[in-house]
Amino acid sequence: MEFSNALVQRAKDGDQTAVDAVLRGLEPIMRGYFTRRIGHRTEIDDLVQNSLIRVHRSIGDLQDVSRLKAFAMKGALYELQDFYRGRYSARETLYDILEPFGPAVKPDRAGDRIDLDRALAGLTPLARRIIELRELGFKYTEIADVVNSSEAAVKMQVKRAFEKLRDLLAALILLLSQVS
Repeated sequence: MEFSNALVQRAKDGDQTAVDAVLRGLEPIMRGYFTRRIGHRTEIDDLVQNSLIRVHRSIGDLQDVSRLKAFAMKGALYELQDFYRGRYSARETLYDILEPFGPAVKPDRAGDRIDLDRALAGLTPLARRIIELRELGFKYTEIADVVNSSEAAVKMQVKRAFEKLRDLLAALILLLSQVS
């Protein structure tokens, strides 16, 4: 499918009807791309959806409207790389930060979720946003673009945020163990 520059420009400018048309037009292209690479697998729907979400979120950053397909396929390539790295079979979660505390903390318990929410509330809004984007599978370079920062600064924010989360969660766990 060919996309007119006018349609892509309207989508870039935020016209929701144009965005919908662009995403509907990209869907079969991406589905074919993933099918050729991994065959008919159940993960294709997820790969296509995540790629379309990337396009939707970042279409405003598109510099040259005539390069929409290349722009979209770059996001699809990132998704495919994540797939090959195992992201779709063993997805990273924020609960990985709970591992140092051992089996006493089970992320499927409601209280633990509340504790994690409390710990996240202790972060700055920027650090929380960066952690959320990282959890969604964005790469450091992509996050840096979203938050208008450098990749090194984003990595440092993630490191500091996880250190702070570990400290906050350790304190919460200590308090909970004393109450029990």
